[in-house]
Amino acid sequence: MKFIDEAKISIQSGKGGSGCVSFRREKFIPRGGPDGGDGGKGGDVIFIASPKKRTLQQFRHLKQFRAPNGSSGAGNQRAGKNGADLTLEVPVGTLITNSETGELIKDFSIPGETVILAKGGRGGQGNTRFKSSTNKAPRFAQPGEPAEKLILELELKLLADVGLVGLPNAGKSTLISVMSSARPKVADYPFTTLTPNLGVVKTDWDDAFTVADIPGLIEGAHKGTGLGIKFLRHIERTKILVHLIDISTVDRSDFLAPYRTINNELGQHSKTLSEKPQIVVLNKMDLPESAVAAKQFIAEAKGLSVLTISAATGEGVDNLKAKIIAMLNKENE
Repeated sequence: MKFIDEAKISIQSGKGGSGCVSFRREKFIPRGGPDGGDGGKGGDVIFIASPKKRTLQQFRHLKQFRAPNGSSGAGNQRAGKNGADLTLEVPVGTLITNSETGELIKDFSIPGETVILAKGGRGGQGNTRFKSSTNKAPRFAQPGEPAEKLILELELKLLADVGLVGLPNAGKSTLISVMSSARPKVADYPFTTLTPNLGVVKTDWDDAFTVADIPGLIEGAHKGTGLGIKFLRHIERTKILVHLIDISTVDRSDFLAPYRTINNELGQHSKTLSEKPQIVVLNKMDLPESAVAAKQFIAEAKGLSVLTISAATGEGVDNLKAKIIAMLNKENE
């Protein structure tokens, strides 16, 4: 399924039904009086954050959503039927913005959150409501209130404690599959991951955290190069970053090049990303050429805290989990 993380839609609530102008006309009751019923209320348009939804795929082709109108009132004081509410499910992490004003209307961060974004019009009152001592036969009723219409922009930003970042083929998909029950596609070519993957990592310390495998970034990603800026946005919500580097393939003339490339892209995208706590992890330590390269990288990093792992064999992964837990606890203080 193609990952859809943005959508522009229009919504409209139902308008209220009109009140009825009616008079009681029965044999032997010559002065029955007004008996027009009220109109029904129009349906609301409701959004709910559903943990079952992972993308905005449902809004890819269907762009207009309208709740039913309320029915008009009828004689014998019969009220019109209310229009049914229209409920739209979106993934947790969806931001909804008013397209015309740019105002952020709702940021869904908790499963089950619900908000009414377009209220149905109230039904008009029938002429029965206007009967008085001075007007015993009112010949008017209220029209129903109009519907509300909005044009909305929906954007999905993944919610995760940890974001895995790095150049293509750094081993992010392998690492997330080792750390969690997520099963992303793994292959030996760039851009294996075309959509972000989420996994829940459980530890022996009764702590758990969510991790997002962000598709491989390349130089120029902040300008849209490669998979580009659409995935940089998803990292903004994470609390910390795990910067994964394939140490077996680094340029021996510039060991820190992949580290600088990714951090430059993060900083160019936003200051928030560049300031996020980061764990630098050298991967693929199971390969013969990695040991020497790792020592040189650490020497040139000048005091930068660096972990070494092999996602393929699991070596060092428990240490990485412990480091992540410690950093998350610090962030939550």
